[in-house]
Amino acid sequence: MGNVKLEDVTKRYGDVTAVDDMNMHVKDGEFVCLVGPSGCGKSTTMETIAGLTMPTEGDITIGGTNVTHLPPKDRGVAMVFQNIALFPHMDVYDNMSFGLRLRNFDTDETDRRVERAADILQIKPLLDRKPSELSGGQRQRVAIGRAIVREPETFLMDEPLANLDAKLRVHMRTELQRLHKELQTTIIYVTHDQAEAMTMSDRIAVLNVGELQQIDPPLTCYNEPANLFVAGFIGSPSMNFIEGEITADGFDSEFVSIEFDPVDFDVSVGTPVTLGVRPEDVYLADDRTGVPYPTKHIDTVTDVMEPMGDEIFVYLLHETCEPTTIEESQHHSNQLLMSIDPATEISEEDHVAILFDRTKLHLFDQKSGEAISHGLETAVAKQTATQPPTSEN
Repeated sequence: MGNVKLEDVTKRYGDVTAVDDMNMHVKDGEFVCLVGPSGCGKSTTMETIAGLTMPTEGDITIGGTNVTHLPPKDRGVAMVFQNIALFPHMDVYDNMSFGLRLRNFDTDETDRRVERAADILQIKPLLDRKPSELSGGQRQRVAIGRAIVREPETFLMDEPLANLDAKLRVHMRTELQRLHKELQTTIIYVTHDQAEAMTMSDRIAVLNVGELQQIDPPLTCYNEPANLFVAGFIGSPSMNFIEGEITADGFDSEFVSIEFDPVDFDVSVGTPVTLGVRPEDVYLADDRTGVPYPTKHIDTVTDVMEPMGDEIFVYLLHETCEPTTIEESQHHSNQLLMSIDPATEISEEDHVAILFDRTKLHLFDQKSGEAISHGLETAVAKQTATQPPTSEN
């Protein structure tokens, strides 16, 4: 059994808390990604599971056994690092079998395990080559194969694809998913790349400043972020945020107002809140197809356009307040990012009316950052959506 449980795990280095009261349960056979910005504690969490770092407080259980004070070799885990670290003077077979030979496995069992791993990773023709004769992707497969031959209960992977080029990373993501299906073992994978986390994992554990922010399936983290940090970190490009407050009529800010009944969301009038909307949920007012509960129109001016091939990212500014410097444009809450079809006829400095999809709006408490609601299609909102469109906020 490769289930992993962290209970109240904390790791301090002097006055610095790298991991703070971590509670997480990874099920047997599950693929979980630890994701977050640099310095958030994801590698330290991984190292405490592996036994490379001892936690200051808390317990770690693997397969039902408390391994908190066990050395790495007795934890039933195998690690794959960002630094592949193959022995340059050994061929692929010797690199993959080195750990088994150290543990005095007999030749037949060593051959069986190496051949099985080579079959899974499709590197059988490479067994007699030296690392210098391999491509980056092939060396990475050898490093993974070195872990597979141990037949561990749990794989721990710490940014193993970070040193590969973009095209090869995409290919290796597919290979790792195929590997997980083949082996049916637990994988805990550390990455700062949210695309890797979204595409590969059964669940994502989002970390920030050593604390677990949310652990859920990828689409739950994307569609129902637990707080402002998760909402801003998961998704590329990130969510638009507009700061305002709750009024008797709903949400109000300097440039945008959204009508709804605050009672429906158990939020008091005067509460400072942040409205969140993803770029794909911002629509041109002339193209509201598939938006059952649109907001009122918002008048904007196109600022910068970024053609991406399958879509265009359009940066919008509110008509009444155009920033004059790059620094201002980065911090003004009147700036919005919209994603549109590449066939859309739109140019820079065009005056365009936009609207939001109420079902995809997110509301967060400004002080705590916690989510208040995902979707604002209340009875008041539905009534407003049926009214004739206007150009007012």
